[in-house]
Amino acid sequence: MRWIRLGKIFDPTEHRLPNGCEQFAQSPQALVFDDFVRIYFSTRAVDTNGKFLSHIAFVDMRKNLRDVIRVSDRTVIPLGGLGCFDEHGIFPMNVLRVGNRVFGYPCGWNRRVSVSVDTAIGLAISSDDGLTFQRIGDGPVLAPSLHEPFLVGDGFVKHFAGSFHMWYIFGTEWKRYAPGAAPDRTYRIGHAVSSDGIQWQKEEARRIIPDRLGPDESQALPTVIQLGSRYHMFFCYRQSFDFRANPGRGYRIGHAWSDDLSNWTRDDDSPRLDTEPGAWDSDMQCYPHVFDCDGRVYLLYNGNQFGRHGFGLAMLET
Repeated sequence: MRWIRLGKIFDPTEHRLPNGCEQFAQSPQALVFDDFVRIYFSTRAVDTNGKFLSHIAFVDMRKNLRDVIRVSDRTVIPLGGLGCFDEHGIFPMNVLRVGNRVFGYPCGWNRRVSVSVDTAIGLAISSDDGLTFQRIGDGPVLAPSLHEPFLVGDGFVKHFAGSFHMWYIFGTEWKRYAPGAAPDRTYRIGHAVSSDGIQWQKEEARRIIPDRLGPDESQALPTVIQLGSRYHMFFCYRQSFDFRANPGRGYRIGHAWSDDLSNWTRDDDSPRLDTEPGAWDSDMQCYPHVFDCDGRVYLLYNGNQFGRHGFGLAMLET
């Protein structure tokens, strides 16, 4: 695989976003229409306590993926209620068409005391072509469980061979890497299947992608596409600590392939998104999303500072 980097295509600071959000356009997720592409992303506002709240917004772009047609001017999906799994934010929300509706799978998060956050995956459905989404209930459809006790999130759903498949992340541990330091989390990619996209059966605690950095590798945001008879997964990975300000330990994009949707071979050389020092993505490449549009395959992703200044695009060379 050879990818052509097309540069950064959206900067949230150049647009007026709903909910008082001014920065971050994280985890871009595409929904393709006949004559444009809608890209959902997670952005941030600051609450009365000075802490971030993550909201979902979208940008509509022409199919050249350069020209902005519109940016959402109202709430796509409100945050969850008091005590709900998505009370303090949604990051990310994966979308796919199911008949004449759009299913959205929001990863909701809520603050904790002993550790910083807990997460789970919900389901919301849109009947107006993805302008707004309504939850099917206040609880999640995929959450921590007996053998996956921490942090279930980052769901990506596709329909293959008569079944819904979800790739997601599950936390394996919280750990203090230095005395007095805040706990950091480690998470890996898992898999679940469903007949209706609502009731899910996990492959409980199965780590489907081998690590490259050792036991403290964290893997996030899986996205899967079928090219010919082979399935390709892209994701991002990093060290579990000292990754926020240390570029050598921050996120990079990884790749794996499968012929059966079950057994995956890791091959991180395929994305190879080489960059230049000082570029918008020179220190970090994260939160990938792969999709096809009019016969071309594209990869959306975030760059430095976890997408604070927007997202960019690469195209698969045919």
